[in-house]
Amino acid sequence: MATVKNIEVYESGELTVVGFGGREVLDHLDLAECRDELERLIREHGCRTLAIDLTRVRLLPSGLLGVLATLRGKGVDVQIFNACDDIREVLEITQLNRVLEVCEVAV
Repeated sequence: MATVKNIEVYESGELTVVGFGGREVLDHLDLAECRDELERLIREHGCRTLAIDLTRVRLLPSGLLGVLATLRGKGVDVQIFNACDDIREVLEITQLNRVLEVCEVAV
């Protein structure tokens, strides 16, 4: 598992799996660096599906949701795993659950 400043990369390739190290609140997340790292992973590994593991995460910065939606707009399937009820509710209210696939099964 590789770790960069903002994310942990569990697997890379056509299916790339990333997480946030079990942090509950991602309030110190540098969104620009996170976006750049995700785009680099996608580009360098020919990623077609990006799986985001939200284990233990309780609060996401709204900007991260924008980053993920933007990646989806660039042709990458974005799957959200292990989202807590509060995050699921935010995805439903914002209708991002129509753009980002919210999965029931753990990564």
